[in-house]
Amino acid sequence: MRVSKRFVTVCVMCAAVLDGAGVRDAWAQETYWPTHGWRYSSPEAQGMDSQVLAGAFDYIRDRHTPIHSLTIVRNGYVVLDDYFWPFMDGQFHDVASVTKSVTSTLVEIAIGKHELELRQPLTSVFNQQRIANLDQQKKRMTIEHLLTMTSGLDCHASLGEITLSQMRKSADWTEFMLDLPMRDEPGSHFEYCSGGMHIISSAITKATGLSALDFARHELFNPLGIGNVAWPADGQGVSYGWGDLHLEPRDMAKLAYLWLNNGRWEDRQLVPEKLMDAAIQGHSLPMSSDTKYGYGFWIYPNRQPPLFEALGRGGQRISVSPEKNVVVVFTGGEFEPGDIGTFIGRAIKSDQPMPENPSAASRLTAAVKDAATPPRPVPPIPQPLRIVSGRRYTLAANPIDLKSFVLTFSGTEVAQLQLELGHRSDPVRPIGLDGVPRVSAGCRRALNIDPLRALNIDQALSC
Repeated sequence: MRVSKRFVTVCVMCAAVLDGAGVRDAWAQETYWPTHGWRYSSPEAQGMDSQVLAGAFDYIRDRHTPIHSLTIVRNGYVVLDDYFWPFMDGQFHDVASVTKSVTSTLVEIAIGKHELELRQPLTSVFNQQRIANLDQQKKRMTIEHLLTMTSGLDCHASLGEITLSQMRKSADWTEFMLDLPMRDEPGSHFEYCSGGMHIISSAITKATGLSALDFARHELFNPLGIGNVAWPADGQGVSYGWGDLHLEPRDMAKLAYLWLNNGRWEDRQLVPEKLMDAAIQGHSLPMSSDTKYGYGFWIYPNRQPPLFEALGRGGQRISVSPEKNVVVVFTGGEFEPGDIGTFIGRAIKSDQPMPENPSAASRLTAAVKDAATPPRPVPPIPQPLRIVSGRRYTLAANPIDLKSFVLTFSGTEVAQLQLELGHRSDPVRPIGLDGVPRVSAGCRRALNIDPLRALNIDQALSC
């Protein structure tokens, strides 16, 4: 008798005990890994309710939530992978401070390869570098202290991360951070410090001779099958340790799946298991009593189910629940993922497959299609805009040397903008009139083909 792989999988799940670990162990008998692409499943086959997930789309639509993508993986299968117009499948996204969790993972890999040590003093990593304000407290500062945001450095997250801003204006970012005076004993006080993660990235480069990006390509991204990546570097070639890594949402889910599986991928232990386990334990205490901080991860041990997350500004988030064997990836522009996460939590109904629900599946499919559809055309252009159209407006002297601009309104959906910057005229750029951003060809090239360098003001304005 021939038995299908699907039948075997269902039988294995049905035999599992009804706790998260049991489900994970049952599904672990599948040899599938998403290195070369994810497998897809209906939500019901993974114990999730399509009707509840469709309700999340109603919430997003009714509140005009600026979400860009939503990816849900349960038991290793993608049950939802949606892109909200104008963001599209195949585009990578700035993951902001989710980068910190990736930097943490990379330094753990370097430690596993005996390139660095977790409790290694920073003075021994940068032993050829003159470090200012070098007192006994600073000599006790280790890699672990930087990972847990307890370095003791006089680093401030207030006023829009003022220390990060000061660092980025300096000639040598690593030197700036290492030279800061100490404010606290290392390990005694949590202070969110993005610049500390840049020191970690610099330590990876010191130890391996590679930028964090190149080290990641060899030791992390390539093994996971992640290819579409951008990660800018500072003037010394050090990848930004705190942010601005660009990844596709499904590749963000691959990272989460690595973390969910204790640092293992296929037949390789990419991240030492003990370090991966330690990374998602609470080592320091931010102000919120519900939250702890691990090694570059935010930990929520008291939530039901418990979970850990990689967080970035604007709503970039990777949530991992080992108990429910689920991974959720959000990208967007200034929204609260937790509002949508409520629907996802309610959608998890069982740790076993449920009967298919054709009507709910149809509703969810329609919602996904609608989310990716451009808005309807706007009303005709009002008369005042017709008067403005095509006229050149000259500006007074300004810091960015913008001399003049011309706006041309020739349709209801798109206008054209031309800027005069300094002594040159910029190419004509499209501007959406229908609530949908337009990306010019020049900006697309700058962002997607050569994204490893920061855009200058001319390029930024052109976008």
